Amino acid sequence: MPVSNMEARIPPRTIFHNISPIDHRYSLSEEAVFEALAPWLSEEASIAANVRAETALIKAHLSLRSARSPAVDAALEKAAASVSPEDVYAEEEKTRHNIRALVNVLKKKVPPELAPLVHLGATSVDILDTGLSWRIREATEKVVLPLLRKLELLLCGFAEREAETPQVGRTHGQHAVPITAGFALAEYVSRLGKSILEIEGRAKDLKGKLAGAVGAYNALSMIVKDPEKLERLYLAELGLEPSEHSTQLVEPEYLLRLLLEFNTAFGIIANLSDDLRHLQRTEIGELREGFAADQVGSSTMPQKRNPWNSEHVKSLWKTFMPRTITFFMDQISEHQRDLSNSASQRFIADYITGFCMAASRMAAVMEGLGADREQLLSNLRNGGGIPGGVLAEPAYILLAESGVSDAHEVIRRITLAAEKNKTSFAEALAAEPETLQRIGEQLAALGLIESAGGALSFFDQPERYNGLAAQKAKTIAAKYRKLMEKKYVS
Repeated sequence: MPVSNMEARIPPRTIFHNISPIDHRYSLSEEAVFEALAPWLSEEASIAANVRAETALIKAHLSLRSARSPAVDAALEKAAASVSPEDVYAEEEKTRHNIRALVNVLKKKVPPELAPLVHLGATSVDILDTGLSWRIREATEKVVLPLLRKLELLLCGFAEREAETPQVGRTHGQHAVPITAGFALAEYVSRLGKSILEIEGRAKDLKGKLAGAVGAYNALSMIVKDPEKLERLYLAELGLEPSEHSTQLVEPEYLLRLLLEFNTAFGIIANLSDDLRHLQRTEIGELREGFAADQVGSSTMPQKRNPWNSEHVKSLWKTFMPRTITFFMDQISEHQRDLSNSASQRFIADYITGFCMAASRMAAVMEGLGADREQLLSNLRNGGGIPGGVLAEPAYILLAESGVSDAHEVIRRITLAAEKNKTSFAEALAAEPETLQRIGEQLAALGLIESAGGALSFFDQPERYNGLAAQKAKTIAAKYRKLMEKKYVS
């Protein structure tokens, strides 16, 4: 059998001969993610989805003509399965048109009596946009969302496990007031959880079309009395609904909104990776990524344990986040359609793959993430320049409640004295007995100490001042755990 020109141009090759890092470096390091996405995002998957759309159109025509049967469906499925990317690419060498090439190949595969129905009444984008919506929806539901739910549940687990572990809160990179480690991660439970729910809805809202070259059903009106009924039957085969208004294209906002929500989730994960990376700094040392026994942190410094997985997630975000600009640019098409999105839209697959690989890597980080509770408590009590200085806020609040109008300035001066004299905040506060007495009376009235004279015991234990941090961590984790586990069950 003669070898086609296209086949001759696609010799077998090692993956290390590929150009994109996705197809060699990351297809190995994140092999499970790569293999899960390939059935939906690869070029093979793209062609298979277009074939599926073409056979769905044939089935819709047969349904309207009352000529459909299980035997015919089986014949169509067999024909569709026999269409290979090599066949289509070889035919495209002649046609210079990808969908016409696919149509020509499929016509030869289906039973002869069905060949006239292949692509009947459709334009290329009736197939392309519909196939793309089907693929992206399936990839989202079968790969993207399970990955995100796994990460969300791991975040829930950390928030629950460390809900009461004292930690210093930080604003502007400076010590602020006490929180808990679980509360800090509950931020990401909440943010990512809401994004997951949004992605679920956006994926279900993807649309297809069978409205012809300009969206006005011109060709179909020559075939059937009710073109929109045929469109509904066609899309129902793929579990889709029609775009409310079509040009040659499906309205682009359905896909755009989903991709933008992907990017929202991607940004949340990148933000998380940044926080985790900084909390692993030597001078902070509150958290630590898991490190395998044979793993090397540095090629020259044997003691290093770099937070490289968190850094890798941030790097993937830096690579793929700017591509959202192209998503917006693909929103624009002149008049009923131009071809300016024909190349750029193909790279959606790269973006989704990069996003999923980042989510998978972040889940691996969370699985091995440890909290150094002793260091967390030490940083809270002794860090920030003034030991115990994180309790300046409650001191000011309590003093103001006692009737001192310039309470903030009084406490500020005490913190300056502590800093100058290199003492703890409690020691500096003890040097102001009248102020300490007023604060002690307020603490006693709140039931936080037995009597006003025991005020300093409160200021020696800043971890007691954590508001609703532990409660919020537990509540938020429980809420999103229930939502995520419900999705797994369903």
